[in-house]
Amino acid sequence: MKKKAFLSLTLLVFLSTSAFAVKPPGHGGASQGMMGGAAAAPASNETISGKVLQTMNSGGYSYVNLQKNSGDKIWIAVPEAPIKSGAQMSFQSGMEMKNFESKSLKRTFDSIIFSSGVIASQASAASAAEPKKEASPGSKGAATPKEEKITVTKAKGANATTIENAYLNSAKLDKKKVVIRGKVVKVSAGIMGKNWIHIQDGTGSQAKRNHNMVCTSSEMAKVGDVITVTGILAKDRDFGSGYRYDAIVENATFKK
Repeated sequence: MKKKAFLSLTLLVFLSTSAFAVKPPGHGGASQGMMGGAAAAPASNETISGKVLQTMNSGGYSYVNLQKNSGDKIWIAVPEAPIKSGAQMSFQSGMEMKNFESKSLKRTFDSIIFSSGVIASQASAASAAEPKKEASPGSKGAATPKEEKITVTKAKGANATTIENAYLNSAKLDKKKVVIRGKVVKVSAGIMGKNWIHIQDGTGSQAKRNHNMVCTSSEMAKVGDVITVTGILAKDRDFGSGYRYDAIVENATFKK
């Protein structure tokens, strides 16, 4: 009888320590290895919400110190994501680990929850689903007003033109190279994989919407720069989502 009781106790200890050694789903790898003493608690179905007090990325994961809406402070680990301190966020539930050692951070957490990921708010999800729009896209709205008197000497050489003439002759210049010299009045970076540079040279008028030329490019310029733009003019270019231009210079290169 004593022998049977001893075997039963041995088996119970073995199963318990084996359970403690289980790694949380999605957190394998030597960089996230745990100490043998780390204990796992079953995952709950509760959504975890609160204010981000601290965040740090390491080993492909984001570690978040969260102050829950109840006031309690906890640590959460999720697959690496853009998380900022001060943000109000919600996370999926997950397995709680006690005495978890992160070798990449060289730190042991008394308790940490391994969440499957961030739960986007309805507003954030709607925003992510829609294409990013300028406040006033297209030729009609994106034409920056003449807040100052701009006078720029016209470019010289073959294919040189002014902004006003580029609009007036857009049918003839469509899909042809143009060279325009102007002052940068607005820059929108990284929209649809391009930089959108607005230039003016003092010609044209806001009333006719032919004083501001938008140039798309992989290159960048700064507001206030006077540059010579070389690119292909496109007439009636419609990118969708309100980005429609009576004339635009594409694949542009810049030279000061």
